[in-house]
Amino acid sequence: MSTTEILYARTDAELGTFSVRPLDPFADAELLHGWVTHPKASFWMMQDATLPDVEREYMRIAAHEHHQAFIGLHEGRPAFLMETYDPSELELVGLYDAQPGDVGMHFLVAPSDTPLHGFTRAVITTVMAAVFADPAAERVVVEPDVNNTAVHALNEAVGFVAERPVTKPEKEALLSFCTRAQFEAATGLTGESI
Repeated sequence: MSTTEILYARTDAELGTFSVRPLDPFADAELLHGWVTHPKASFWMMQDATLPDVEREYMRIAAHEHHQAFIGLHEGRPAFLMETYDPSELELVGLYDAQPGDVGMHFLVAPSDTPLHGFTRAVITTVMAAVFADPAAERVVVEPDVNNTAVHALNEAVGFVAERPVTKPEKEALLSFCTRAQFEAATGLTGESI
C-alpha cells in the first residue's frame, strides 16, 4: 500500500475533510516522534522515545499480523494517528471475552498551536467510521487509562459504554465497548467508505 493511498474519507460539516492513509514507519517516523513525545501525549506512554524507538515500534506494528497503524489527515495534512488491533490476540488477551468482529482501537491527535473547536471529536468520529467501514467490524473495544477522563468523555460521545476497569501490565484501564448500532445512534453516521 502506498502512503498516498486514501483508505477512508469523510467530510465534517464544520471542519472539512478527514481521511486515513497507511502509515509508513520510515517516512512518518519523524512526524510521529514529535506527536508521541509531546507533553499532551502522556497517555501514549512514549514520552522518552527516541526517533529510532519510534521507527522500531511502527516497524513492529507494520510487521504484525494483528496490528495496523494509519495516519489521519485533515484537509490533506497529517493530523492524527490511528491504530487498530485484534483484541483477542493483543492488548486484552485473557482480560475479557472477545467476540467475532471485535476491533481494538487507539488514536492520538497531533499537538496544535491553533486548536479547532470540536476537532478531537471529529477525529474520533472519523476513526470510528473508518473502523466500521469494514463490514466485518461489529464492535470497537478500547482500554484507555482510567485517569484519562478527556478520552472517556469523547468515547461516550461516539457511543462507547464503559464496562469495567481492567489491570494491564502498563496501566489500569477502563474497558469500554461500542457496537456499530451504538456508534450510528450516537453520531448519525454509518461506516460507509469512500
